Amino acid sequence: MEFVKGHGTENDFVILPDLDDQLDLTPARVQALCDRQRGLGADGVLRVVRVEGKWFMDYRNADGSIAEMCGNGLRVFARYLVDAGHQPQGSFVVGTRAGDRTVITHPDGSVTNDMGPARVTGTSIAAVDGQGIGGFAVDVGNPHLACVVDTPVDGFDLTVPPGFDPVIFPHGVNVELINVLDADSPRGGALKMRVYERGVGETRSCGTGTVASVASWLAGQGRTTGSATVDVLGGQVFVTIELTTSTLTGPAVLVARGELDKSWWDALA
Repeated sequence: MEFVKGHGTENDFVILPDLDDQLDLTPARVQALCDRQRGLGADGVLRVVRVEGKWFMDYRNADGSIAEMCGNGLRVFARYLVDAGHQPQGSFVVGTRAGDRTVITHPDGSVTNDMGPARVTGTSIAAVDGQGIGGFAVDVGNPHLACVVDTPVDGFDLTVPPGFDPVIFPHGVNVELINVLDADSPRGGALKMRVYERGVGETRSCGTGTVASVASWLAGQGRTTGSATVDVLGGQVFVTIELTTSTLTGPAVLVARGELDKSWWDALA
């Protein structure tokens, strides 16, 4: 069974082509694939499948749970489709659990995603390092609590899951900690972000989290539109927030491809 390994700003994924929709992708198999000792190692799994005549990104977190959307994963998914000859370079639509998303693949390997609307739905508090940190709840097809802080984000301990309000976030939440590096850079703004992803832990990057971070920063200024670069542990992306949608542009890298051992796969059934 074929696999491909890729990453978007070092948020890494195992890609499983399943063009005939035959794979039984159980939580145990996802967990094993993503394990960095007993599997291939990844933050999540992208299953490539056709649904009603269109490509669908079936995304699973490293713990085997199903997620609605993944911005970095969407870029890697699009890059795979072009690299494998399933789509020509340029613009096309990918289905996700958060709805259809238009992607544009570029000759330099980067990809621009239409991320859909980034909806600021209120405020809440994350518990990090024993302190309450206020932020904005942002829906980017999946839930985020994006917190702009004055303390350097490098100093926070994200080995422990941040606490959050389960009434506001009944299905869990991704928590972003954000520093403003420049409020008026040539590209609109410059932010730095660290993220704890539900079902994964701290990751090198989170695409929807960068969008949520820019939306939160703008909301704190009383703004609903704008743009910013966002530095993450794995690189840099560029985000625009518009009234009805948002976009995310960044690299998508395919690293390796190979075959999974059938006996290993079958033993995880």
